[in-house]
Amino acid sequence: MKNSADISTALHGVSVVSIALNLPGPTCARRLADFGATVIKIEPPALLGGDPLGQYARGYYDELHCGIDIRELNLKTTADRAALDALLATTDVFITSQREAALVRLQLDWRTVSKRFPQLCQIAIVGSETQDDAGHDLTYISAAGLATPPQLPTTLIADLAGAERAVAATFAALRLKQQDGCGRHLVVSLEAAANAFARPHQHGLTSSGGLLAGQNPGYNFYQASDGWIALAALEPHFAARVAAETNVPLTVADLRAHFSEHSVRHWQDWALQHDIPLAILPKIPPTASQ
Repeated sequence: MKNSADISTALHGVSVVSIALNLPGPTCARRLADFGATVIKIEPPALLGGDPLGQYARGYYDELHCGIDIRELNLKTTADRAALDALLATTDVFITSQREAALVRLQLDWRTVSKRFPQLCQIAIVGSETQDDAGHDLTYISAAGLATPPQLPTTLIADLAGAERAVAATFAALRLKQQDGCGRHLVVSLEAAANAFARPHQHGLTSSGGLLAGQNPGYNFYQASDGWIALAALEPHFAARVAAETNVPLTVADLRAHFSEHSVRHWQDWALQHDIPLAILPKIPPTASQ
């Protein structure tokens, strides 16, 4: 029997061409390659800037592009544009992240692409489906209520969530294509991805007074003698186990005093022994300005 967890051949035989830069496109391409797709990434020549992600975080860029065929093309020139067309003629999935006006100028918008390459599925990663304004991860998550200024977010929620949605859209487009042989155009919005991540807050789970907003003693941060731990004993059987194994009242104040008595490693071992969901928070090194 084949290993049901082996997903590395799920997209075997599927070819992908991506001109999507920065983070969502490369993350999507990485995931598709992990599923077994053959991925070609098109970037502007280095003299024109390449992919900005390579400048911002080279290690991250290298991680995402390991095993992916990177080709430099200036799509504003006739020869390089023709080279892209030659690739698209035999490609299953085309990933873009440029704004619609830019795609129209390059004649890579869906109306043009679908006429020339009817077999092609285009996954268009956009900022918003309702407007073509400039935006980035920070603007989308801020508008969704997921930012708490002046502290900048510790991750790029809209970008990464959008990338995963683009992966799902790719599978959906290929499945639909199986039915009639026609390519599909599916749009993935970073704004929509951010809004989806905001729903727990909007529905009261993580907003002030909510179940997961800090008042639940079983679902909280606690300071140990040498760092912080995260306790996630949300279900009743986990909460009962915490109460039984600490032998203190299940309140935030009592658990705060109890957990302060030992090290984070002590509490991690304790949690493993009693099958309680608990994690150690990594210590973040100070920045140069601190």
